[in-house]
Amino acid sequence: MSTETFNLAEYGDTQSVDNIPYEEIVFRNLDRATYFKDGKRKIDYVLVYERKSSSAEKETEKRKVKGRKRFLDELQNQGLELEEEIDEESAEHQTVYVKVHVPFNVLCIYAEELNMRAPLQLASPTEEQLHGVTKEDVAYGEALDSHQWSAKIWSRLLPCVANPMLTGIPHKPPDYFTCPFKKDKIYKYHGSNNQYTFFAVRHRIRIAFEILQNSYYGERSRAEIGVNRMVQEKYFNAAYPPHDGPYELPDHYVQEEYLNARQILYKYWATWGCWYKYQPLDHVREYFGEKIAIYFAWLGFYTAWLLPAATVGLGVFILSLLTISSNPIAQQVCSSDNDFTMCPLCDVCETWDISNNCMNSWLAYLFDNGFTVFFAVFVSFWSVLFLENWKRTSAVLAHHWDVFDFAPLEENPRPQYAALSTEMKKNPITNQMEPYFPARTRQVRMVSGISVLFIMIMIVIIFVVGVIIYRSLVVMMLSNDSNELFQSQANLIASASGACIQVILIMLSGQLYEYVALKLNDWEMHRTQEEYDNNLTFKVFVFQFVNFYSSIIYIAFFKGKFTGYPGHYGRLFGIRLEDCPNGDCLMEMATQLAIIMVGKQIVNNIIEVGLPVAMKYWNKYMKYRWRSTAKTEEDSPDDDSEGEWRRKRLEEDYMLPDNEGLFEEYLEMVLQFGFITIFVCAFPLAPLFALLNNWLEIRVDANKYVCQVRRAVAERANNIGIWYEILAAIARIAVITNAFLIAFTSDFLGKLVYRYTEHTRLDGYLNYTLATAPDDFNAANQEAANCRYKGFRDNHGNLTISFWKLLAIKLAFMIIFEHFVFLVGVVIDAFVPDIPEDLDLKIKRERFLARQALSQIPEKASDTADTDNDA
Repeated sequence: MSTETFNLAEYGDTQSVDNIPYEEIVFRNLDRATYFKDGKRKIDYVLVYERKSSSAEKETEKRKVKGRKRFLDELQNQGLELEEEIDEESAEHQTVYVKVHVPFNVLCIYAEELNMRAPLQLASPTEEQLHGVTKEDVAYGEALDSHQWSAKIWSRLLPCVANPMLTGIPHKPPDYFTCPFKKDKIYKYHGSNNQYTFFAVRHRIRIAFEILQNSYYGERSRAEIGVNRMVQEKYFNAAYPPHDGPYELPDHYVQEEYLNARQILYKYWATWGCWYKYQPLDHVREYFGEKIAIYFAWLGFYTAWLLPAATVGLGVFILSLLTISSNPIAQQVCSSDNDFTMCPLCDVCETWDISNNCMNSWLAYLFDNGFTVFFAVFVSFWSVLFLENWKRTSAVLAHHWDVFDFAPLEENPRPQYAALSTEMKKNPITNQMEPYFPARTRQVRMVSGISVLFIMIMIVIIFVVGVIIYRSLVVMMLSNDSNELFQSQANLIASASGACIQVILIMLSGQLYEYVALKLNDWEMHRTQEEYDNNLTFKVFVFQFVNFYSSIIYIAFFKGKFTGYPGHYGRLFGIRLEDCPNGDCLMEMATQLAIIMVGKQIVNNIIEVGLPVAMKYWNKYMKYRWRSTAKTEEDSPDDDSEGEWRRKRLEEDYMLPDNEGLFEEYLEMVLQFGFITIFVCAFPLAPLFALLNNWLEIRVDANKYVCQVRRAVAERANNIGIWYEILAAIARIAVITNAFLIAFTSDFLGKLVYRYTEHTRLDGYLNYTLATAPDDFNAANQEAANCRYKGFRDNHGNLTISFWKLLAIKLAFMIIFEHFVFLVGVVIDAFVPDIPEDLDLKIKRERFLARQALSQIPEKASDTADTDNDA
């Protein structure tokens, strides 16, 4: 086996790439500043610390210097190679970049220990079999590789027409047949003749991080271990893998084959012009690792599935517009001619004629008709099918990216856990002494954390009550205003302005609680990062669920249900409970949902775009304030212009804000999923707004990861983790809420019962739904005597038989609807396997071929074994 290292000088700019292996193309196109000074050894990780002469004699600084020296010595003892680059910013301040390179022999040791997979070099199968691709599949090449169902359909229906959504991106990562890496079998793997390019950049980063996380810098008895803890305790200012070079495209023309991986992602993925293109997920996985690639795969899959939901929702809205003129209820309201004098809407309001609500009756039809009921049923089934199909798609992607059998190894304690633990205890898995925090104390703290969660939820409910009181007061003031427009639209103005106030309160309380939840999670002392992340996810999601949905839930399930009737109104703090205008809450619910959902999307996108840029310039300001005023670019040393250029490249990565992970991205999308499923009955356009937002979201997130933040550690993952369980829970809640909305908030069942029991054309339905004020109210309020209100009560205020019949029908509908949808979901889950059958066979075949290749089974024996395996 060759032991040569990769040398940049061997490849000139004019050399053709046609005969160069993919792995060597990737390394050749890396920016030269991502190598050591010799141009041969790749920088796998960068550690940064700042030296200030003013603090050199301080005890804390001496401790940090000692800790850094021990840590770097430990890295070299483990075989890592280091090189320093010093930026002399001023006489008093230096920035030191410690470049880390992992040699090939160390990579081999850790690749086997971490159960990484490597490409096998098989001679017996054909190339098509090796890649798991049939000859028919090869005919529509990129459509298969894009993992997009629409691409496959397009290639079959329109084989002669180019698909405009395909990217044609260069340097497509090859799809090798892989198996777990074994150091003693290295000669059997593809590309093992070149030590430097054998391991992909993402593998090098992952191994470097693993070593850095398990290296000591202080007392073993105090578990002073890991680069993350060193950054947290300010031994280092930053630690990150370097980007592959600049993302900006060259000013002069350069062939695409010579762009680095970051430039390719920027050009074909992270720019706004790519909004209609498929995502190059294989390239994303090669650059950022499987965990981030899975997120973007899920986001793209979810966005694609929003397309049919948005199309049907838009169709429902258009049909509602086209049939609005045939709405008999609105016709009866508008033609009532003072036949129905309605009871006052507030204590200081006057009676009003129902014909004044003519316009609102027409608009209410857009959100409360048979089409919207159909759409609610459609979305209930859509959410079930979406989740089932994602399970199958994630299995295909996990296999394609060689993480199908991935299981996280035993995690080391988190740095903060190790630092604050009060005891030491032997780990039963590693048999090593490690920091330990008593489980009982942690449980007490977790209960306290849940108590704080409930207190914050109560604060949110207080905000909702405050907005309710605000709306009631606005209605009271506008109803007595001399302006007829304000009088007629008092409820709409109160609802819209209340929703805007609610958005502001939601965003502020959300930011506050996320800060509180982070502190609580730190205080609870979770041992591993996975435990920490799962508990933080639970806390924040539960709070944000209540925070975003509480006001909408109030309108959907409570508003107008406990108002009472004339003379016996319900009250809150002495103020009469608000009622739905004309007894219809769906229009107000649609207004509230639209303002909160769209407002949240606008604010989040502004923050996602603006915050990284602001942080980048802030970091530059904090760094450049140390620069001597006498030092300018013209004063750069003439004899080390290349060194200055390398330092500039390192500095550009250092100036970027740290990558904060995927938590906020998943949370935003999961909350959006709730908006388009739980309350979709009231707002059929919600999936369309979600689709438009997600087209933007994909490019905003892509641009952030490629251009605006430091490169993330390439982590492995085979699914979206706990977020899938949250999505499944939301889908189940959506079935129940849509059944309730159809039954109790919408007038659909009331109209249906009246149509079959009274009049098929709904003649007289308005009068049927209106009760007359009871006798005791008439005696005390002569000016409002015999006014009407929506309800099924007699002249004494007692509920009529019609109410109880309709209630029984509504309850029966709810039970039948939700049980039917849940039953369909169970049937789909039982009969549709989570792993496609062809993929299951492919996995079994590949496992056999891996054993055959590594154990050198004779061909005849392999044929027999293959027959037995197929049997």
